[in-house]
Amino acid sequence: MRDSDFDTYYTSLFGSRWEGLRAVLLETNRAVAYSQGLQEPYYMDRASILAAEALKLPEEGEILDACAAPGGKTLVLASRMGSEVRLLSNELSSDRRRRLVDVLNRHLPPDIRQRVTVSGFDAAAQARREAERGRFRAILLDAPCSSERHVIADPRALAQWTRNRPRALSMRQWALLSSAFLLLAPGGSLVYSTCALTPEENDGVAGRLIKKYAGMVQLDKPECAEGEETEFGTHILPDTSGGMGPMYIARFIKLE
Repeated sequence: MRDSDFDTYYTSLFGSRWEGLRAVLLETNRAVAYSQGLQEPYYMDRASILAAEALKLPEEGEILDACAAPGGKTLVLASRMGSEVRLLSNELSSDRRRRLVDVLNRHLPPDIRQRVTVSGFDAAAQARREAERGRFRAILLDAPCSSERHVIADPRALAQWTRNRPRALSMRQWALLSSAFLLLAPGGSLVYSTCALTPEENDGVAGRLIKKYAGMVQLDKPECAEGEETEFGTHILPDTSGGMGPMYIARFIKLE
């Protein structure tokens, strides 16, 4: 019954496209080797690389990967940052944080690794600390999401799925994004990404930021040939991108 509920819901979002999209989601996601500036290649979805590359990095100061595990996007950020930039790679889950540390130690050269710190705070609550506000010159928030590609391939996860899942996740995503915006320094770049299919978790969350902080935030849509333009970002979907994704990417600038 849950399987039927799942398909009914996503058919309501994608119409006749859903059948083909569903079939591609069930295929093995083709990982590519990312090796720029690394000791050894790290394999991940090409769409994840594009999401990390969308963040505009400063020439100096501190940047934040707010929900960093398993670490692929941190590797992309670290390999691109200049020598005067430091990176805080944050992961709330202790188990996932241990995996993150292992990935960074294995793949980053020592001179870059020493400028990457791993932390374990709740990124949704960090902005409550006044001293933390405006701390980071750039922030990547790859938020926990519905991750339908994983759900659809796991019978147990599919059986447990309910319509409430994307709604509940969007609330958590909003808490993370609004906190990230407060942690961002004026003039800084903020990328919000998910691997979700639902507008509720994507444009719905991004649009809420635009509305709440009108006059303080500017939309800065990334150019992405592989993506489909949405109201506030771009959505890379595997049925039209050679199997990449899903990956939603929205980018903002915090105004001075």
